Amino acid sequence: MQKTSPTTTAPAAGRFVFPALVRWYAHGEGVAYALLRFGYGAIIFTHGLPKALGVSHGSMADPMAGSIRMIGEVMGLPFAPQLAFLVMLLETVGAAMLALGLLTRPLALLMLIEMIAISYAMGPTWPWIDRGIEYPVLLGLVALYMMLRGGGAYSLDSRMQREI
Repeated sequence: MQKTSPTTTAPAAGRFVFPALVRWYAHGEGVAYALLRFGYGAIIFTHGLPKALGVSHGSMADPMAGSIRMIGEVMGLPFAPQLAFLVMLLETVGAAMLALGLLTRPLALLMLIEMIAISYAMGPTWPWIDRGIEYPVLLGLVALYMMLRGGGAYSLDSRMQREI
């Protein structure tokens, strides 16, 4: 097998219907992962920014108050306003850093924990259309993948040549 990057290897060309595309697949994987990481961070950022700015988000008139309510009343955790503030920081500053691939592993771990908590609070309904956990479960699985994989070739982590 030919080594294509620090984290992937190119499969044998004979396994593909179009063997000429093997190099394109190998190169495209790194770019696709960077797009996945960036898109994930951008999506999470759109949930944190309304909390930070105090503006409505979809049908939620006050997202920060909704987070405080979910943390305090639904989950029964103490210090709900302080935890909601940390969630807002994770969903803004953390999401922007994740999109850029900076401190990818620890931020992805925090996102995974957040998605598990959201799934717990919103469960057991599954379909997202019914305010279920389908969407946070998917985001949690992507966060798990990013935590295990790290920043990737196109990240600030790789530019600094250091990952946690």
